[in-house]
Amino acid sequence: MNDITWQAPGAGHWALDRSHVNRPATLISQHVQEYGTARGTRRMFAELGAPLDALDFRFVNGLVYSRVRPLIRPDSAATSLPPRFLLWAMIRLHPEMRRRAKTAAVTTATRPWRRVAEEWARPGGLRDRCESENLALQNIDRSSLTDVESIEHALAVIDHAKEMWVRHFWLHGYDLSPIGVLLFSAKQWGIESSEVIPLLEGASPSTSGPEAVLRRIREAVESSGRQPTTLDEMRAISPSIAQDIDAFLHRRGALIFSRYDIDGLSLQEAPEVLFSTIMAARDDSARQRSAEEALSRRVADVRSRVPESERSAFDQALQEARAAMDLRDDNGPHTLEWPLGLMRLALLNVGERLVARGRIRRATDALELAVEEIGAELFDGNGPSGDELHRRAHWRETVDVSGAPRLLGPVEPVPPIDVLPPDMARLVGFVQTVLAEAGMDGQERATGLSGFGVGSGVYRGRACRADSPEDAVVNLVEGDVLVVPCTTPAYNMVLPLAGAIVTAEGGALSHAAVLARELGIPAVVGAPRAVEDIPNGAIIEVDADRGEIRVIEHPPR
Repeated sequence: MNDITWQAPGAGHWALDRSHVNRPATLISQHVQEYGTARGTRRMFAELGAPLDALDFRFVNGLVYSRVRPLIRPDSAATSLPPRFLLWAMIRLHPEMRRRAKTAAVTTATRPWRRVAEEWARPGGLRDRCESENLALQNIDRSSLTDVESIEHALAVIDHAKEMWVRHFWLHGYDLSPIGVLLFSAKQWGIESSEVIPLLEGASPSTSGPEAVLRRIREAVESSGRQPTTLDEMRAISPSIAQDIDAFLHRRGALIFSRYDIDGLSLQEAPEVLFSTIMAARDDSARQRSAEEALSRRVADVRSRVPESERSAFDQALQEARAAMDLRDDNGPHTLEWPLGLMRLALLNVGERLVARGRIRRATDALELAVEEIGAELFDGNGPSGDELHRRAHWRETVDVSGAPRLLGPVEPVPPIDVLPPDMARLVGFVQTVLAEAGMDGQERATGLSGFGVGSGVYRGRACRADSPEDAVVNLVEGDVLVVPCTTPAYNMVLPLAGAIVTAEGGALSHAAVLARELGIPAVVGAPRAVEDIPNGAIIEVDADRGEIRVIEHPPR
């Protein structure tokens, strides 16, 4: 850490996001994220009427920091706020603020997230269009391309990923707003988010759906009486099993399943991951029935504490938030993990060609290229050398960024939301609430081995410390407690093996929490010292009720 400096990447106050990544990103991933995040959120804020310009992503030493850009003078950091009466007047006289206030009123009245959720899910709707666009690039026979065509294909896939990233963050306005409405409203009624978020359990079939498909394959394997030890042996059992595996991989094989970057493996590159997950898939119907009964009781309890005059508003907000959960968790695989996997496969194809020419040492070094370095001249030995690309990869893989500051830049005073017109104030409240509950505001809300509990009860098991699903697959024994820095939605390929989950980062709306809730796995998320203080192989207790982890027995030396 001594040779690394941390400086704010621009004016204002920047928060480190460790809930999605815990290692430096590739240059291409940085380019795609910086391009898409601001554009997608800028469009979304304008459509909803929020008094905000955009959510900006910038990278410092490969780690992503975010800043919510104000609508007025977004590129300069305010050091103080004008007097309250002047601030009130400025908001109401500024032309764009006045336009946004009218839009916010329409948003409150029409609740457009219902329309977007319907458009996403309907046959031929936005989800199907995303799938078609991904498949069009996936189905190209990369081996038949010329060298120049392989470069053109890689650049086309990168452009596709950039636009998908825009779409991803635009959609977040419509899949997170109703969740923000529910949580923000509950706070006004004196009910904490920790009591409301469990009411969203079971609302995301897209999260648990892959396990249901794989469970059917496992049941067919068991019915055969065979005991395969590899995916190839499983395929050989019957044509129908092979066909089901191929159909699953056709729509999920190119997805990055371990991290939000192209240096993570796609599922088709890790047959052992798919095999282990199939064999671990279990019938979850009894737990789901029990969870539905418990959910009804929890909803009734929370609703009874809502003021009677507001209960119809609570019912509507809960219904819309539950509808939005599936959009949120279906959004990522289609707009992030699949396009990232397509970029990886396209660049590996270029890398294999460069290895054959003796230009680089290994195909994966091509993942270290910057977008502006990708051109046909690579095959002539121009551009970065193989040694330079290898150095970039080695730096990212070995650099210690554990001491990265959570916040950079001077604190920007946040205008009190009650000076805003009521509809705009509510939108800002939604945004602030969601960023906090997702663990993206740079704040630590717990210490040591305590965090946010998901599920109920106390689970005891062996700790399996892993930095990625690849590590988990190698070491995870069914029933272990998976201890990781953070997760992505694609972790659901390995989570069915785990008896419980512990993460160092994330909040109540983080992907780790959502996955644990939907799969019925007890968890504690956002326990800051989990990775440092839980030895691999230790016997630990995960107390989901209290949000605590206890080390019961240290592993033998």
